Amino acid sequence: MTTVVGVKIGELARRTGVSVRALRYYEEEGLLSPGREDNGYRDFCDGSVEAVLQIRGMLDAGLPTRLIREVLPYLDGPGDVRPKVPCEYMIDEVARQREVLDRRIALMTRNRDALDAYLRDLTLTQT
Repeated sequence: MTTVVGVKIGELARRTGVSVRALRYYEEEGLLSPGREDNGYRDFCDGSVEAVLQIRGMLDAGLPTRLIREVLPYLDGPGDVRPKVPCEYMIDEVARQREVLDRRIALMTRNRDALDAYLRDLTLTQT
């Protein structure tokens, strides 16, 4: 008989670079749902690494946890998680957050292009 051993919270923190405290917070906010062992230890599946990285990326992009909780199921495709009755507030909030992301992406692209130009200039002056 083979038993599947999940990932403990410390290992998940190590693999993702996210603190144990943050992982507990993600769980409290309903962003992660680990299993529990008989001794009460959290038992995360291997897919939790990718989920944590996605959550971290969305938080870094400025999305609030309440919106991440709603959007997270859509990362692998909508499937059957689409709400039966769309909430106008949520639609407006998602659209607003998307606009914020678009502005941040444009700014980051501009900053990246400036760094590229700077590096090119440095490289040219060294030759």
